[in-house]
Amino acid sequence: MCGAENTTPLAGRPSDGLTPGLGLYSDPIINLDHGDPTIFKPYWMRSRDQLVVSGSELMSYFSRGGHPCWFMEPDFEKSVKRLHGLVGNAVSEGRYLVVGTGSSQLYLASLYALCSPDQPHPVSVVCAAPYYSSYAEATTFLKSSLFKWEGDANAFDKDGPYIELVTSPNNPDGTTRNPVVDRGGNLIHDLAYYWPHYTPITYCADHDIMLFTLSKCTGHAGTRIGWAIVKNEQVAGRMVKYLELSSIGVSKESQLRAARILGAVCNEIEAPPGPNLKFFDFAKLLLSERWGKLRQAVKRSGLFTVSEFPLAYCLFFREYTGSHPGFVWMTCKDKNLDCSGLLREQRILTRDGRRFGSDASCSRVSMMSKDEEFDVFLERLAKVKPPEKSNACNGLLQL
Repeated sequence: MCGAENTTPLAGRPSDGLTPGLGLYSDPIINLDHGDPTIFKPYWMRSRDQLVVSGSELMSYFSRGGHPCWFMEPDFEKSVKRLHGLVGNAVSEGRYLVVGTGSSQLYLASLYALCSPDQPHPVSVVCAAPYYSSYAEATTFLKSSLFKWEGDANAFDKDGPYIELVTSPNNPDGTTRNPVVDRGGNLIHDLAYYWPHYTPITYCADHDIMLFTLSKCTGHAGTRIGWAIVKNEQVAGRMVKYLELSSIGVSKESQLRAARILGAVCNEIEAPPGPNLKFFDFAKLLLSERWGKLRQAVKRSGLFTVSEFPLAYCLFFREYTGSHPGFVWMTCKDKNLDCSGLLREQRILTRDGRRFGSDASCSRVSMMSKDEEFDVFLERLAKVKPPEKSNACNGLLQL
């Protein structure tokens, strides 16, 4: 899922939660714990397009058009459906679109919509490990009587209703996922990374609830816009009710900015080739280059392994391509080592594998940082060394 990346404050971390400017510190902290998608900023700096909204515009709570999602701007809905139609990654025509403040809000709206207030016990919520770390935190935060986090879907053996989250490509390890529990429960498909710069588009998804977000599609995390494509009208209506009660809708300014951004991507797709790379071509090339450099660095270190992905035919690019996820799932070859701890010694902050339902030998590392931060990360990765055995232990081994 691609909502706000929650992080735990650490000693020495800047108060604003951002990596300090590399020119201000001789040995800065490189924060690759969160998934802040600044990687695409150079592309968008080319754009001179501006969105100007006068003080008299967008003053009403309501949007025109009579859509069940009464606060959704028609231009936003049009741009979303247009993009999905051009990319071919999800069926959106003939479906209900719900706009939210990022996909994190839509995830909770989905849980609310799928649970009856009259049920005797909370509905179990599961996801196959390693799962997105914020799922558990978001599900348990309000201690709702409607649903309850039950952890790894592979270990789920309870009777009764359940909701399974299917994240594909998966955050943190980038793998393609299918449902694990097959007992007729409800499914929520988190498809935040199902875009052609991250993974081959192999089919047009048409699931009951599909979550997407602008932050991972184009990199505009600060706009705080996500959308759900929903088959069932009643489920969509309950999701809208949750959004109405929690935030009375979604910023229209953000929707219009998102519509403008998505529209620009659509215009590029439909335009003939020009001197500059189109967005998905630019993003795919950049991520591919980063993954190539990372694999070389990991191979030189000899301490870690990273995921391998098979080639698949991409319906969008019309060629066989590999996957280039926005995160790397890094695993120590020695399962007794603490992966995040080793990287922290080189002032690299990553997210501990235990937060994903795995163990400390694994760590999620963001591939979405600025170029200069990524380059420093690779330099420091080469310096990571396994912890030395103490003299006392060495003495015992010699006896």
